Amino acid sequence: MSEIDDIIESGMVFRGASKPKSDDGKVKTKAKKKKYITGAHGSGSAKQKAKYRQQRANRHK
Repeated sequence: MSEIDDIIESGMVFRGASKPKSDDGKVKTKAKKKKYITGAHGSGSAKQKAKYRQQRANRHK
């Protein structure tokens, strides 16, 4: 019972997860890879998205 009383009086300390791994610069999603962004890998949706990205980039020049 004393453990419960201690917890009630002083609270509990929850330890967080281990430290996050350092960023190696690795790309973890296809959407960030250059071939996907430029639409070079042949997917129709990737080509369409690349077209929209290019239009948006040209809009602010």
